[in-house]
Amino acid sequence: MTSSTHLPSGLTARPATFDDAAAVCALLNEIDLLEVGRADTELSEIQADLKHPEVDLEQDSWLVFDDGRLIAYGLLWDESGGERIDMEYWPLPDRPQAARHLLDLMEARAEERAAANGVDRAVVHLHLNIDPAVDLHALRGRGWRVVRRYNSMARQLSTGADRVPVPPPGVTLRPCLAEPDRRRAHALLQTSFAGHFDFQPRTYEQWLDDIDAERADWSLMWIAYVDGIGDAAVLRTHNDRTSMAWIGHIGVLGEARGRGLGSYLLCHAFGHYAALGRDRIGLGVDTDNSSGALALYERHGMTLDFAVQTWELIRLIRPAAS
Repeated sequence: MTSSTHLPSGLTARPATFDDAAAVCALLNEIDLLEVGRADTELSEIQADLKHPEVDLEQDSWLVFDDGRLIAYGLLWDESGGERIDMEYWPLPDRPQAARHLLDLMEARAEERAAANGVDRAVVHLHLNIDPAVDLHALRGRGWRVVRRYNSMARQLSTGADRVPVPPPGVTLRPCLAEPDRRRAHALLQTSFAGHFDFQPRTYEQWLDDIDAERADWSLMWIAYVDGIGDAAVLRTHNDRTSMAWIGHIGVLGEARGRGLGSYLLCHAFGHYAALGRDRIGLGVDTDNSSGALALYERHGMTLDFAVQTWELIRLIRPAAS
């Protein structure tokens, strides 16, 4: 592996601040245009990342500039408290030296974060478009490998075809307008997704930070109550994307599966957003999900928009010098 230990001549780097959110958003949208053909990053997403209380911007964020122009951005965080470290890595494709230097810094920091957790290796995850602007040959040469694929699915909406469905017999749906229901929604999500790939347990307070609860519209999150079971499923959506409405999670408890709750909640989202005037809705799905989620979404007319892969790097922790 070739390592760039010094910043290439003519470039400058510094940590990000919250005030950099607009510049970072513009960079990511420039890369979005190359990868998916449209600007798909919202300013609110970047602001939520940069203000997250678990991110130390001074240590875990990087901006690389060429004569004042932002050409690369990196962000790293630790949800596991163990070996799993996550990162966002966004270099422009025509700046390979800057990209390598940024990866050097981020991989070293990931190792530091894992070492501070008392583990003997760092397992670093990075999500990239299946046809990314990043140099994949260089990434593989550093030991990164693909471990998972996610599809971003989308579907057109219309007020004529998509109406809010009647709940199945014995099912009652309610929005999460009160604090007890918000806590219940969190508990349902934690339980229903516990067996999924890359799941990291989160406390209620951590989850509020993760979803940027200060800006959340709680009327767009619902809990499904099933007679004989109780609260059994949760639907979390949001309406802050320009390109489409978005379904963040559909979680159904194991004992309530096989009753059509997933289909009902999906169609409820279709009907609700069609009534709000949205003409398109999307979601992300793990293609290896054993619950059959991908097939469910396809049966309801959702098709591939673009695909994302999880890349993994394992770095052994070097013992500190005595």
